[in-house]
Amino acid sequence: MAKAKRPSADATESTRGDGDETALMLSAARRYYWDDQSKVSIGQELGISRFQVARLLQDARRSGLVRIEIGSPGHVDQELSAKLTDQLGIPRVIVVEAHPTSAQATFDLVGATLASEVEDTVVEGATIGIAWSRAAPAMARKLRRLARCEVVQLSGAVYPPAGMPGSVEVTRDVAAAAAGTAHILYAPLVVPDVETAAGLRRQPEIAETLARADDLDVAVLSVGAWLPGSSAVYELLNEHEREELTNTAIHGEVSGRLLDAEGRPVPNPLDERVVGATLDQLGAARLIITTASGAQRRDATIAVTRAGLAHTLIIDTELAEALLA
Repeated sequence: MAKAKRPSADATESTRGDGDETALMLSAARRYYWDDQSKVSIGQELGISRFQVARLLQDARRSGLVRIEIGSPGHVDQELSAKLTDQLGIPRVIVVEAHPTSAQATFDLVGATLASEVEDTVVEGATIGIAWSRAAPAMARKLRRLARCEVVQLSGAVYPPAGMPGSVEVTRDVAAAAAGTAHILYAPLVVPDVETAAGLRRQPEIAETLARADDLDVAVLSVGAWLPGSSAVYELLNEHEREELTNTAIHGEVSGRLLDAEGRPVPNPLDERVVGATLDQLGAARLIITTASGAQRRDATIAVTRAGLAHTLIIDTELAEALLA
């Protein structure tokens, strides 16, 4: 049986009660082609017989509702979003349909959804903190109408490869969209030693920016997994430093701050070398919007939610499936 892509969530969220035959066909198709459920199981969930399920699947194929690809990347899957909101026990989860072939395209789709959330959430005079992620540049590009606010860079500079905007540029772009002020951390995210980090944190401009993280209305964070390609901090360390930290209980990372499986801080020598907001500052934000993408961030995402660092979690369908599994 050929695998089909998940149907659009907006079409599948309807159930038997609304009498919508199209919604029933798509709901049956999702369960049969994507979730590999039997017709009997689908019938039990939808309150119909297995023969009716078979007819729905046949009609869906004849009408063109079921094709090799069902749905569209970037759409929000309402059904998965609701399931994960219940499972993770956080106020809100938004699951975005992943791009079928490109990880960066999926980050961009997550970033576009993040932009909408930020626009809908930030009010005039607010203070918003931004941590860099691979979704952040797309978020900054997609902002169209943002209330005037103060924008704080939450962690030291990250300079990604391939010409992608770094943390300084993203902070400035968000501030420009809001016609507000950008508060920049003119320092690297990770420095070679504790003394250098302490000296940088005493610099007046850096100290002022870090102090602004004490009173955040909105914090925009991302989930890092302690794996190659899944954490900006991991990439900044040398091989010896990575091995040293990998032998500890790290399950996730947020803005250079390391968490164990239960979301507790992991004591580590890196912590004092990071120039950025502390976990206490991040956790005190009135609203925390956190993004993550890819199944490899499953354990890290659980750790971050247990730490209370995601009031709204925006993820892709690949990670959502891994979390539900």
